[in-house]
Amino acid sequence: MLDITRQTANFVAGLKLSDLSGRCREAARTGIIDCVGVMIAGAAEQPVRIVSAMVAASTQNDGAPEVPSGRNLAAPDAALVNGVAAHVLDYDDVALAGHPSTVLVPAILAEGWSLDSSGADALAAYAAGYEVWAQVIALEPGHLHERGFHPTAVMGALATAAACARLRNLDSTKTAHAIAIAASLASGLVANFGTMTKSLHAGRTAQSGVLAARLADQGFTASLDVLEHQTGFLRAHSPSGTPEIENGTIDIGRNWRLADLGINVKRYPTCYATHRSIDAMIDLVKAHKLKPDDVKEIRVHTGVTQRLMLRNTNPQTGLEAKFSMEFAMTAALIAGRVGLSELTDEFVSRPDVGATFAKVRCTTTDEIMPGDQPFAPDDRVSVVLTSGEVLEHAPVVHAKGSWQRPLSRDELQDKFMDCATRVFKQGQAAALFEQLWNIEDLGSIRSLRLTNDRGDA
Repeated sequence: MLDITRQTANFVAGLKLSDLSGRCREAARTGIIDCVGVMIAGAAEQPVRIVSAMVAASTQNDGAPEVPSGRNLAAPDAALVNGVAAHVLDYDDVALAGHPSTVLVPAILAEGWSLDSSGADALAAYAAGYEVWAQVIALEPGHLHERGFHPTAVMGALATAAACARLRNLDSTKTAHAIAIAASLASGLVANFGTMTKSLHAGRTAQSGVLAARLADQGFTASLDVLEHQTGFLRAHSPSGTPEIENGTIDIGRNWRLADLGINVKRYPTCYATHRSIDAMIDLVKAHKLKPDDVKEIRVHTGVTQRLMLRNTNPQTGLEAKFSMEFAMTAALIAGRVGLSELTDEFVSRPDVGATFAKVRCTTTDEIMPGDQPFAPDDRVSVVLTSGEVLEHAPVVHAKGSWQRPLSRDELQDKFMDCATRVFKQGQAAALFEQLWNIEDLGSIRSLRLTNDRGDA
């Protein structure tokens, strides 16, 4: 049996920033920037307000700020609230069949703020968490979504514990205990997609990582074979029933998946399973100047697992619409875009929007593309006009913003500014972007201008 728990812990405990290639650093920096932007934009949403109201302010000096209010919270609570804010819009980035940044970044910022960690420490912690997550899923041939588990909340618990253990400079034994503690805190169900609880998955997962590392640091123990044991994490959460515990490959620290798989930045605040089809539909709308009355039918060919995630065929709220291919195609046709302004209850409930849902027809394939996403090899969209003419878009393999088709610095900054200026003034938002872009050189995370309490123009 492979010594998975110990080997992953050894990697985390020994990781240095100098171990990371430029490509790894680029991915980690992108994830941090994108997550902070959507966290700021999401902070005013009702689920965040509810969770925030249940968390008491802290008078301790080792707390961390609620973003963007600046309210001082105990670090685990800051990770909880900021994690919900980072995920509530479903605008956060994607990788590893989940959302690594939405759990890693709130945990790293909260614990890093408490410890007065540097920006370099934050990048190394991000890489540690990402690589642990990636190594564990590399040992499982199945996909968690198919069993009803939300990978962000399940694998993310291990990742955030690893990241926080790295920030606390825990030795390999205590790091293994932290990962093992987190393994018992891992939970989240796909059935709760399209509700407030999906964002709670992210907040609780970020909080669990902080808690697990702190407990381990104080001598709290757990099973040092928790990942590979016959009653352990990998078997308990295995959709295939055959995790590669006996003869899999442990290559963490040699095969850098952060460089290879990277970070996919979302251009639309909807489930990533819709993004390739949205790209295609918007292209068709623009190229042919389509209006709703021109269209008889919209045909989408996508993957079985994508369709499983997109459970809402007739959404009634903005939250439900985030997990609806019918809505994604409808918004692209009616508005020519799928943005935060369309993901509102008011837009979703419009009669013309509801009437267009019925024009969308989805077919599926059980083929899955290579890589870390349980998606079809491509998405295909065609439009049948009322005249009978059929307009077909070329198959879309990678969405714009993916690691294969990345955003430029200017495009990443445009998204960040669109999110951050919903709360911050233009100058503060631009200054924060520059800090995050140069995070490797930041002497202290505490110098990040994450709170809206400075009145600069």
